[in-house]
Amino acid sequence: MNLDLPDPTAVISEMSAELWNSAVRVLDKNWAGDHMVPSRRLYPHQWSWDAAFIAVGLCYVNPSRAWRDLRSLFEAQWPDGRVPHIVFDPHTAEGDYFPGPVFWDVPAYGGRRPRGSTALVQPPLHAVAAWEVYRRAMSHGAAAVREAHAALEWLYPRLVAQQDYLTGHRDAGGAGLASIVHPWESGLDNSPAWDAAMSAVPADLTLLQKYHRRDLDVADAAHRPTDVDYARYLGLVLSYRDGGYADAHLARDHDFVVECPNFNAILGAAEIALAQIAGVLGADPQVHRARAQRITTAIVDRLYDARSRTFRVLDVRTGAHSPARCISGLVPLILPDLPAYYADDIMTEARSARFGLPQQTDLPAPSYDRTAADFDTLRYWRGPVWINVNWLLRRGMLQHGYRDEAEDLRTAMVRLVHRSGEYEYFHPMTGEGIGEPAFSWTAALSLDLLADRSIPAYARAA
Repeated sequence: MNLDLPDPTAVISEMSAELWNSAVRVLDKNWAGDHMVPSRRLYPHQWSWDAAFIAVGLCYVNPSRAWRDLRSLFEAQWPDGRVPHIVFDPHTAEGDYFPGPVFWDVPAYGGRRPRGSTALVQPPLHAVAAWEVYRRAMSHGAAAVREAHAALEWLYPRLVAQQDYLTGHRDAGGAGLASIVHPWESGLDNSPAWDAAMSAVPADLTLLQKYHRRDLDVADAAHRPTDVDYARYLGLVLSYRDGGYADAHLARDHDFVVECPNFNAILGAAEIALAQIAGVLGADPQVHRARAQRITTAIVDRLYDARSRTFRVLDVRTGAHSPARCISGLVPLILPDLPAYYADDIMTEARSARFGLPQQTDLPAPSYDRTAADFDTLRYWRGPVWINVNWLLRRGMLQHGYRDEAEDLRTAMVRLVHRSGEYEYFHPMTGEGIGEPAFSWTAALSLDLLADRSIPAYARAA
């Protein structure tokens, strides 16, 4: 035996502890009193689906903060049920973030103006997060269990209202799926999945003379949307605002109306989580199970492209699928009722050279087809690796029995963040951190990945 070699178990444990402690420090730094910010510099407010991902990991170290973050978000819920994609921190100056609350100018409803927020939404992962936080409360003692039960009682009707809004007001296609009316609603803001639909949106570059892009003051322009894209983003908001943020006749009156497989897969997963929550609270879980099945069926019927055997974004206005092959098309794997045929197709796509699961690349899946001519290693959502969607993909793999590949993906995510840090996203070739450092959902999901059999993840990679 070579006594000079370190004990592998000790090395693995030390690496796991380093990442755990580092992630906890990020979440402590980004806590803003009653909510978590994604990062202190570029994202100084509360973001909707960020709060869901953050709660999943934050509950391991501070479940009370996880519940408070979710509650803070839903305290800004609109009377129609929509949960805004940003809730503005009143202590942050208007000039510190654009577009801020003055730009959005959300209307008053019944004499009550929603808390300072946007009028857009994001993927409704919150029911999934609430259920995960509740499950883990069992290991925190009786007081934590009581807190969790009370939190579910408060959240449940609000989560139901969120789902009702999305499957009702936003069902522009008439098939029970939610349409998004802005790329920002997808969470995958700058994805090539939107390019075809966005090409019909006017790009008024004079808007960039009137409104200053503050993101370019603190971030590399090569990482951010182009000016043409940003002008279209602002134009869509202004058009929606001028219409009072109303959702009637979306397909007729709005320039961008699409059904996204990522958004709607999460919509379906939320119903599965709500069925679990309803069971705990004594409500009827079957209502949610039935709706989840209907959503799954609609995703298959409308978003599956039989020619390429992939799930694609659908432009509701034109009836055309996006030609882009993006990671959003892999996320329907999280649906437990997805037939095995379609799950196998998703895994075939994920294993292909386009996404190259860790067995091929030793990195998590990129956000866009690696083989595409416009694959971009730096510009966000147009190529870089994101931990949150890979976390969803792993969840789907476990759901459908691809356990070895799920473990390989977990290993790749843990190793990447340990090596490069808790960045917003990562270079899809080198693994270098890109975007904001000390990013909350990367830190929080690292805790979740470590808590789930952390030593085997590093042991297999050592």
